Amino acid sequence: MAVALYSRCSMIAAMLLLGLLLATFHVTGANTGVCYGLLGDNLPPPHEVIDLYKRNNIQRMRIYAPAPEVLQALRGSDIELMVGVANEDLHSIGTDLANAYSWVQTNIRSYGNVKFRYIAVGNEINPPAWEADYLLGAMKNIHQAIEEAGLGNQIKVSTPFSFMVLGESYPPSKGSFRTEFRSFINPIIRFLEEIGAPFLFNMYPYFSYSGNTQYISIEYVLFTSPEVTVQDGQFGYQNIFDAMLDAGYSALEKAGGASLEIVVSETGWPTAGGTATTIENARTYNTNLLQHVKKGTPKRPGKPIETYIFAMFNENNKNPELEKHWGLFYPNKHSVYQIEFSPTN
Repeated sequence: MAVALYSRCSMIAAMLLLGLLLATFHVTGANTGVCYGLLGDNLPPPHEVIDLYKRNNIQRMRIYAPAPEVLQALRGSDIELMVGVANEDLHSIGTDLANAYSWVQTNIRSYGNVKFRYIAVGNEINPPAWEADYLLGAMKNIHQAIEEAGLGNQIKVSTPFSFMVLGESYPPSKGSFRTEFRSFINPIIRFLEEIGAPFLFNMYPYFSYSGNTQYISIEYVLFTSPEVTVQDGQFGYQNIFDAMLDAGYSALEKAGGASLEIVVSETGWPTAGGTATTIENARTYNTNLLQHVKKGTPKRPGKPIETYIFAMFNENNKNPELEKHWGLFYPNKHSVYQIEFSPTN
């Protein structure tokens, strides 16, 4: 009887442990989203795209503007969304709070059963672009409109930066923002800290590699290096993704933003049009990325890295040629290569 009771208790404990593991896998598996661009004249209709996300267990999406047909298709889907405010709208929203209220009413509050996660105000804005003068004002106005709509705990407001905002990135501990950008970026960092929003980073190891193939190994970029490639004090780096991300964290620390979390709002690998642009390299990069982002970086170990792969489809209206070939899927919804987004990733 004691043996039977022990066996039953062991079985119950094992089932509870399995349930806990499955729940953990589900959370980490959902940590990676995919960017859904619309710059193609042969893309499937949005409702079919949403079905494709769901069939492939892609639980987060980034779109670059609030396309009504996409928002309509997302209703009730449970896909978490990062939605963009277009660069061309920054002046009107940044200079008139009423325009921010209108934008939020039209594009957020009108879609109450869409799971908005972030509003990305602009994309890759930095001086001397004219939009830089209005970016922080637009962020503040959108945030105020979200707060007054009672959605401040649900939706965070931020803006995606490109890696070029860093003036120094090697080794990662030396990471710092460009001197000429600091008066622009430091107030944004302070605002993100005030509202508890993440720092969004569009981060492409591909471009670091393609411009420096004589110095950077393909293994270091594809997460396949068998050993530490860069030793930076106490931290060892086996892949450039971690090195770039930790350079970003070092820059934030120097700018007074040590408490901020970085969300990788774009990353990916093209399959044609440039150096090392093969289907196999793209498959290797994104497959290994899905596994790697669960683990954190040497500077921030054990904390999953929220990441968005660029992009869902090859988009034939983009230029130059390299920009057409970042998709996980062809416009006919066939996969360019096999990649697994299952919760056990």
